[in-house]
Amino acid sequence: MRAVSPPSSSERRRRGRGASRHPAVWRQTMMRAPAVAVLALVLLSALPARAQEPGLVTHPSPHDVRGTIDRFTAAVRQAGWVVFTEIDHADAARTVGLQLKPRTVVLFGNPTAGTPAMAASPTLALDLPLRVLVWQDETGRTQITRSTADDLAERVFARHGITVPPPGRVANEAFLTELVAKATQ
Repeated sequence: MRAVSPPSSSERRRRGRGASRHPAVWRQTMMRAPAVAVLALVLLSALPARAQEPGLVTHPSPHDVRGTIDRFTAAVRQAGWVVFTEIDHADAARTVGLQLKPRTVVLFGNPTAGTPAMAASPTLALDLPLRVLVWQDETGRTQITRSTADDLAERVFARHGITVPPPGRVANEAFLTELVAKATQ
């Protein structure tokens, strides 16, 4: 670390009123800077590995990736819905000699509700079935990420000409929240 000297009087005038006029105050401020930087790093490390993206909700899971997937798929089936498939991106990466932390997408849905919607709007099949991502963050913790019901209504269904009324959004959000809660308890 190189020594830093306090600003000269001409430098303080150039900076304006915000700069300290007393070298002792300036030195004291500079001595606190490393402590403030360490505190900021500690606080930032407590945040999720990545900030929440709009329309997505990420929940930590106390279980490993496979355990979280198993609990999630059991909750889906218990609700009478169907688990269509799992896409293991880390496994796909291994097949081409690359490494990727665990990232598995689970596709699930309700054919009773989805089939009539896809019959009316065939392009909806590009965005359905629903999905969650179960993944391991940089610290080794398992996370499960899903779209919010509002995001699904505004981004997915709306682009296919389907309107989801507010009561439907509330019910969908409650259902998705319940599935994730069962996977992460």
